[in-house]
Amino acid sequence: MEKEEKKIINEGEEDEMEIYGYNLCRWKLVLVGIGVLCTGGFLLLLLYWMPEWRVKAACKRTALKGCEVVLLRTTDEFRLWFCAKIRSLSLEASPLQNPQSIADIVSSGHRGHLCDNSAEENKNDLNKYSTNIRYFTHHSVKYFWNDAIQSFDFLRGLDESTSCSSIHTEHSTGLTKRMHDYRKSFYGVNEIAVKVPSIFKLLIKEVLNPFYIFQLFSVILWVTDEYYYYALAIVVMSMISIVSSLYTIRKQYIMLHYMVAAHSIVRVSVSRANQEIEEILSTDLVPGDVMVIPSNGTIMPCDAVLVSGTCIVNESMLTGESVPVTKTNLPNPTEAPRALGDEMYSPEVHKRHTLFCGTNVIQTRFYTGELVKAIVVRTGFSTSKGQLVRSILYPKPTDFKLYRDAYMFLLSLVVLAGVGFLYTIVNSILNEVPANIIIIESLDIITITVPPALPAAMTAGIVYAQRRLKKIGIFCISPQRINICGQLNLVCFDKTGTLTEDGLDLWGIQRVENAHFLLPEERACGESLVKSQFVACMATCHSLTKIQGVLSGDPLDLKMFEAIGWILEEATEEETALHNRIMPTVVRPQKQLLPESKPATNQEMELFELSASYEIGIVRQFPFSSALQRMCVVARVLGEKRMDAFMKGAPEVIASLCKQETVPVDFETVLEDYTKQGFRVIALAHRKLESKLTWHKVQNINRDAIESNMDFMGLIIMQNKLKQETPAVLEDLHKANIRTVMVTGDNMLTAISVARDCGMILPQEKVIVAEALPPKDGQVARINWHYADMRTKCTNSSPAINSQDIPIKLVHESLEDLQLTKYHFAMNGKSFAVILEHFQDFVPKLVLHGTVFARMAPDQKTQLVEALQNVDYFVGMCGDGANDCGALKKAHGGISLSELEASVASPFTSRTPSISCVPNLIREGRAALITSFCVFKFMALYSIIQYFSVTLLYSILSNLGDFQFLFIDLAIILVVVFTMSLNPAWKELVAQRPPSGLISAQLLCSVLSQIITCIGFQTIGFVWVRRQPWYEPWTAQSDACNLSTATNTSSSEHENETLQDEHNIKNYENTTVFFISCFQYLIVAIVFSKGKPFRQPCYKNVLFVISVIVLYIFTFFIMMYPVESIDRCLELVCVPYQWRITVLLIIFINAIVSILVENFLLDTILWKVVFSRDKQGEYRLTTPQPPQEAVDRWSGCFLFSLFGCRKKIRKAKYMHLAQELLFDPEWPPKPRTTTEAKSPARENGSYPVTTVT
Repeated sequence: MEKEEKKIINEGEEDEMEIYGYNLCRWKLVLVGIGVLCTGGFLLLLLYWMPEWRVKAACKRTALKGCEVVLLRTTDEFRLWFCAKIRSLSLEASPLQNPQSIADIVSSGHRGHLCDNSAEENKNDLNKYSTNIRYFTHHSVKYFWNDAIQSFDFLRGLDESTSCSSIHTEHSTGLTKRMHDYRKSFYGVNEIAVKVPSIFKLLIKEVLNPFYIFQLFSVILWVTDEYYYYALAIVVMSMISIVSSLYTIRKQYIMLHYMVAAHSIVRVSVSRANQEIEEILSTDLVPGDVMVIPSNGTIMPCDAVLVSGTCIVNESMLTGESVPVTKTNLPNPTEAPRALGDEMYSPEVHKRHTLFCGTNVIQTRFYTGELVKAIVVRTGFSTSKGQLVRSILYPKPTDFKLYRDAYMFLLSLVVLAGVGFLYTIVNSILNEVPANIIIIESLDIITITVPPALPAAMTAGIVYAQRRLKKIGIFCISPQRINICGQLNLVCFDKTGTLTEDGLDLWGIQRVENAHFLLPEERACGESLVKSQFVACMATCHSLTKIQGVLSGDPLDLKMFEAIGWILEEATEEETALHNRIMPTVVRPQKQLLPESKPATNQEMELFELSASYEIGIVRQFPFSSALQRMCVVARVLGEKRMDAFMKGAPEVIASLCKQETVPVDFETVLEDYTKQGFRVIALAHRKLESKLTWHKVQNINRDAIESNMDFMGLIIMQNKLKQETPAVLEDLHKANIRTVMVTGDNMLTAISVARDCGMILPQEKVIVAEALPPKDGQVARINWHYADMRTKCTNSSPAINSQDIPIKLVHESLEDLQLTKYHFAMNGKSFAVILEHFQDFVPKLVLHGTVFARMAPDQKTQLVEALQNVDYFVGMCGDGANDCGALKKAHGGISLSELEASVASPFTSRTPSISCVPNLIREGRAALITSFCVFKFMALYSIIQYFSVTLLYSILSNLGDFQFLFIDLAIILVVVFTMSLNPAWKELVAQRPPSGLISAQLLCSVLSQIITCIGFQTIGFVWVRRQPWYEPWTAQSDACNLSTATNTSSSEHENETLQDEHNIKNYENTTVFFISCFQYLIVAIVFSKGKPFRQPCYKNVLFVISVIVLYIFTFFIMMYPVESIDRCLELVCVPYQWRITVLLIIFINAIVSILVENFLLDTILWKVVFSRDKQGEYRLTTPQPPQEAVDRWSGCFLFSLFGCRKKIRKAKYMHLAQELLFDPEWPPKPRTTTEAKSPARENGSYPVTTVT
């Protein structure tokens, strides 16, 4: 058997997988066929559920190169298996290309892009030969064989390893028809096909679920055992469940299908290599096609990069941001003077030049008769929209301790069922029971132990929580995440639009003249400033556009433009077509803003001429980039020969690009003063361009050539007010021991100021700024530490550090007095990137107390969420959906404040743009989590109680009757389960957090104590009834209620009763156990239905209260006052009234014991004792954590111990780290010190550091 080493596909990607090759093996197939026949088809089911077993059972391992089947395994924590069949693609190829080279070209995407040189394909048209390319499809992505790497690789478009220059030089001419057809044979149809499965397919898939197979097995067993009514009821319930599930799944498929199919097939114009314009369907597009964007806009059917013209795009489908975005053509490095070198094209890096699939192009702008063209770079499922749809179609399983523990608990129930199975067999053999009865009854004990309604019961709480969230305006696309939100202990917030108001108000401006700041000015629309370069920059340096006559764009740009009171005019299509090189956008001041002219004969006419004489045309726009933190425009004042460059952005960035002699000496001081007060500050700069720069050259120039040697002009100060609800919401989260972190793209000092204003950082707490610098000029990377409040203090005095400056780090014996949050770290995105690369050991320490992360790029926000999750935080992320998509998706609970349904990346979307949704979501998550625990505990007790009832009755060769099972399962269990889940969430957040898993001391103690209690009282009833003076083995003639009439029973009645009671259902033990167990189900339902602190009290759950009361009254009534018809139906026997009182007394004592054990012994005494011990030996990050976390550590692993495992439940990493740092004298770093990295990373990733004062 040929074997090979393990191969990896999609290496480094989110969907990285191991791949193994297999070939079908005939003798293995024969053995599998025999096994299927022998097991009655069960082996086939098992192989259907387990892809790994299916492949290994029928195939033999071989090399990937010649395999027929591939086995795939994800490399993430879930380690999921998939299999796929290898297919072959027949195609025609030129003799210049051998099959191997074609495979290379296909798999590499860039290595020719299926022929980089269009001329090459025209040679030797007549001489062709066929070749086969091997591929397989997984999750809607094709993987082709690549001889170069001896593995499979997915087919890339022009989005990877393609240079910006080659896009202009090699790809902008378009494809020939033959090349187009050749590529289409590989890339296939350009569509994101969401096929709606037929009802039959969905039915088969649903029915083959292990849960329903177990149901089918149980029903067959019950029918064999003549439990017809119970079996029928379960069948009906299962059918209702299947129909409901099918309806929901099909509805979701249909919704997704129509969402994707809308505008997915349109007619588009493409430019061919011979300059002809051809109209084709969008489904025929392939990477390399040059698409002509219509002037009236379109819905993009693919991802494409603009090579000429400008587009106004609405990207709300992808980002949730409804503000129109301006897309400009990709700069051509070959035409740009002073080009810094050719860079590789990337849709993420060059997103300002990329039109994404599914986004709406509202309008286009073109110059000199040029068409607006875009080169197709990705099609189908490879596009940004396709990847989004794939994430919905093939979601990753939710990794949550609750679900892992649930499977473990079920496994323990199976072990318990095995014990009962063996007991039944041994007991039946000893009592000489027939073999067929032994088989049926021993298998029946398994169906009793594993509750069939458990999955439905577990999801009930989540469904109800989802409905409650919908009522308060929070919509959820991933219901399983609701439970996880109950565990959140850290929430990251975006600043602008989330913590603060979305809109900014212009507070004032502060201009610079001769490298000196002038006094702040409140208004920027004064007559003296109209023709100044400062106002010209405010008028031109923006991305505003008119859509249907209404000015729209970024809110900050809108406020800035409105503050100067200018007018924006855009050229119409007719004007653009008539004039050569017309200015696409013109801005000019209103007439009344211009300075008054000298008296003249016709003053009105002169004013008009003056107004017309001062206009500025925007020649070229370099849109705002989050990575660059600036934007730039090239403009020309009407009548002037030389053009102007205007730039605005983050003050630090703008100052670094200006001539140092134009930047005021006190620039940093003035900036710091504003940012400390919480203002958002934007800097402006200007530069007169060389006269040799013509209009055509400007259209192709690189922005780096423009954005240098600028003159610093001054600052715009914007006021960003806190939202009214922000401080109160953050205070609630802090009281609940939930950490809050700010992640923003704004200035650091502004962010720190806002963090203090909103209560994220308290007044007495210190902020340590970590300023990390990358290696430079032979120097190693280093981190400079200083306090935010001490940054500008004079440092020429003695280096001695005041003891008051050092954060207090106390060690107390009592956790209530322990405070470790006396200091916070703040850093910007650049420092964060350096620390991630050069100081990996510092990352956990910094995120432990990191509160402000400023100037963070979108991908850095995602990296921060990952870093927090790596130290075991349950992270929530709340943002506006624009730059936060990656972080929202990565977090355990991502909440988008966008009003649009576009934020598909986020599991939760709030229709109200307020962070008040965060505590609401956590409260509902906690309620849903506790409900899941309550239901699970109740279902566990239900199966154990019923299991023990049946085991007791098996000892006397009896059992529960058909209608007894029916009454317990339908009337009691089903009603109780679905009503006990209705408790709404508690009205406020508390410091205590619910346990994250079922294997915790709190839950195990609760379940075990109730099991012991219920088993004890059932045993008492069972044994006690057999010791009663009136007791005798029950026969059809027995009448314990009226012993004198016992002999009057006719022989015919005796025969009928005997025929009806072949299973020995009717007896005193059965009746006693039945009544005690019925009341026990109701007792544990009430005991487990806890309210405060996570849910409303159970008495507020009206349906549950009514259901329990009705069931109590009914059960009490049929026990105390027997009704012949009910007794006959439930197969109960009459017992003396005195014994009924005794049973009632047993039930009453059982209820008192259960309530006392749960609410007094466990919740009060045990928790206090254990938690007080915990306080002596543990130190926490914040004030006391929930008791269950303390108890969990000594609880160990009860269920694991069943299998001989002694693994101790671990404590969260951030808790270990907090405890270690308590005793670290070097932490936190002292102010005005530097930490240096001595050498590159060692193999273990650690860096030695040196602290220099």
